[in-house]
Amino acid sequence: MHLQQGDRRNFRKKNVTETNLTDERAVYIPLMLAERAWSYAMQLRVEANTEPRKKFHLVSRLRKAASYAIQLQKLCESEKFDARTQLETQAYVAWCEGMLQFELQEWKPAIENLKKAQMIYEKLATALNEEDAILYRNRYEELEPSLRFCAYNIGNETDVNQLLHLRNQAQGDLLVTLDTLMAQTRDSLSEVTWRNRTVPVKNARVRTFLLANRDFNSLLDKCTTLAEKSDSLEQHLMDCKDAMLAIRDDIKTEQKMDGSSTSSASSLQYLHTYLSFIRLERSIQRNLLLIESALENDGKQGSIGSKKLQDVTRLYEILIQNILEEQQLPGLEDDSDFQEKLIIKAKAYKAFRCYYIGQSLSTLHRWRDTMAMYERALLHISSAINQVDEDLKIRLSNLVNTIESSKYCAHAQSVLEQDNEEELDSLKNAKLQKMPLTKRLDEYYEDSSILGKDPNVIKVPPEMEEIPCKPLFFDVALNFVKLPVFKKQQPVSDPANKEGISGFVKGLWGWGGKK
Repeated sequence: MHLQQGDRRNFRKKNVTETNLTDERAVYIPLMLAERAWSYAMQLRVEANTEPRKKFHLVSRLRKAASYAIQLQKLCESEKFDARTQLETQAYVAWCEGMLQFELQEWKPAIENLKKAQMIYEKLATALNEEDAILYRNRYEELEPSLRFCAYNIGNETDVNQLLHLRNQAQGDLLVTLDTLMAQTRDSLSEVTWRNRTVPVKNARVRTFLLANRDFNSLLDKCTTLAEKSDSLEQHLMDCKDAMLAIRDDIKTEQKMDGSSTSSASSLQYLHTYLSFIRLERSIQRNLLLIESALENDGKQGSIGSKKLQDVTRLYEILIQNILEEQQLPGLEDDSDFQEKLIIKAKAYKAFRCYYIGQSLSTLHRWRDTMAMYERALLHISSAINQVDEDLKIRLSNLVNTIESSKYCAHAQSVLEQDNEEELDSLKNAKLQKMPLTKRLDEYYEDSSILGKDPNVIKVPPEMEEIPCKPLFFDVALNFVKLPVFKKQQPVSDPANKEGISGFVKGLWGWGGKK
C-alpha cells in the first residue's frame, strides 16, 4: 500500500487517513488491527480464568480494538464508500464499544451500544437480499444473550425502557443512511424485487441487461419511427435471451456443486422466471408495434386488404399465446392477483382479435358471421374494460365505437345483398318458368303449372338441332372397272397322271420319282 512506517533505522508510525487513502484496500489495515486486538482479548479471557491478572490486559486489548474500530469508521465516512459499508462500520464500532463496556460492567452504556448495533443489523437484514440478510440476522441473534444479561444487571425496568426510547430516537438518524443504501442498491441492481420478493443479481451480464431494461422505455420514446422501435425491441430481446442463457448456466453450476444451498438455487430459478416474464412482455410490445405498422401502412391506402387483416389476426393470436405463457411461468401458479390480471389482459386482446376476424369475414361477404364476431368482441370488452390500465382502456373505448359503426355497415351491406339476391332470384324464376321441364332438369324450381291441365313438360314437335352426322362411304368406281379374265391362264388337268392318294404320298416323300 506504500505506507512505509519510517526507514531502516527509525520507526515512524503512519496511520491510514483520508488523505493517503488512495486504495480502498487500505481500510483492511485498521480492520485487521481491530480484529487482532479483539481475538487476543478473547484468548486472554480464557486465560483469565486461571490467571485473574490477565483481565487487565484483556480490557486493554478491547480498548485498542475499539480505537481501531473508530479509526475504521472515520475512514468509511468518506464519499468513496457506499451506505452499506458505513452502516456496517457503525454497527461494528457500537459492538466493540459495547463489548468493552460489558467487560467493565458498565451495563447502561453497554446495552445502549449493543442495542444500536442490533438495530443496524436488523435494518440491514430487511433492506438487503435473502442471502446477505442471513449474515445480519445471525449477528442480531448473537447479541441477544449479552443484551438480556445487561438488562438483568440493570434490574430497573424503567431504565431499560428509557434506553429503548433512546434507541428509537437514534433510529431516525439511521433512516437517512438506510434510504441512501436502498437508493444505491437500486442503482447498482445488486438485487431485484418483483412480486413482493427480492432476489440477488450476481451475474454481470444479467445485471447489465436489467439496467438496460429499466431505462428501455425512455429509449423507445426517443425513436422517431416504428421501424426504429421494432429494431430496438429485437435487439433488446436478443440481450434478454443471452441473460437467460447466463442464468441457466448458473443454475447448472449450482446443481453440480456439492452442498449447494436450496435458497440460492431457488433465487436463480425465480430470477429466470422474472427474465422470462420480461421477454414475453417485450414480445407483446413488439407485436403491438408490428400491428400498428401494418395498420398504418394500409390506412394510408384507404382500406385494409384481406391478407393484411389475416396477418393482423395472426399477430393477435401470437400475442394472446404470449399471455398464456406468462400464466404458466414457474413459481407464479398460485399468485391469484397475477393470474387475474393476465386473464383480464387476454380478454382485452381477444376483443381486438374478434374484431379483425370479423373484418376478414366481411371481405368474404359472410355478414352473419361478421356480426357474430362483432358481438363476441363487445362481450370481451364489457368484461375487461374496467379492470385494465388507462392506455388499454382508451384503446378499448375507441374499439367499441369502431365496432358499432362497423355493425351498421355490415347490416346495411347484408340488406343490400339480400335485395339483390331476391331480384336475381325473381329474374331467374321468370326465365325458368318459360322453359319446358325437359330443359331445366338440373335446376330446382317449383312450377305450379306442372300439376295443371296444360303442363309445360316438353315441346312437341321438338326443335330441330344441329347434330354431328356419321359419314357414309359409297364405292361408285366399281361399276366402271373392267376386271381381268383368268380362265386362259389356268392349266389343263391330265387324267393319266391321277394316281390317287398313293401318288400323292410318293410325291410328298420323294418315292417313286423319275430320276
